[in-house]
Amino acid sequence: MSKRQLGKNCRIAETADILPPESGQSPARIGADSIVRAGSVVYPDVVVGDRFQAGHNAVIRERTTIGHDCVVGSQVVVDGQSALGDEVRLRAGAYVPSGTTIGDRVCVGPRAVLTNDPEPLGQEVELAGPTIEDDVTIGANATVLPGVTVGEGSFVAAGAVVTEDVPPSTLAVGTPAKHRPLPEQLPAGSVPQ
Repeated sequence: MSKRQLGKNCRIAETADILPPESGQSPARIGADSIVRAGSVVYPDVVVGDRFQAGHNAVIRERTTIGHDCVVGSQVVVDGQSALGDEVRLRAGAYVPSGTTIGDRVCVGPRAVLTNDPEPLGQEVELAGPTIEDDVTIGANATVLPGVTVGEGSFVAAGAVVTEDVPPSTLAVGTPAKHRPLPEQLPAGSVPQ
């Protein structure tokens, strides 16, 4: 069985690691015209679309799907069993836990943390990753708690702690985050590239 499946014109750094599949796993598949930079690790059972870019030391765990034209920045961790749409930007140091769903045209800012464990004291509970709908921006150092849905076209301000669902086309700001109308300079769907 192949260690990995690469599309045309992929560039994989010599020190990047596309891990080989073990029993019952499929090789990682990375689409055409993609770049995986030094120190990054891609696990088996990962499927990535075309024109993907991984920064340095990114980790993408098993059973994750990533759409086309996505960027997983340096030191980003995408834990397994997550689904990312097209044109997603995960900036440096962001964390995406298992069970997360991210729509299309989403930007997650540097060091933003999405969470999935409602009882982080080691208790046996069902993990519930957040859902980030299309055209959402999450600012630097923001935190989104387990099971929360951030509605389409919303903007989570830098440093916000999102403890409850954010309605579509809404600004979430503060700790805990309060909901406000989007300012005119932040129209819904204005995700930074």
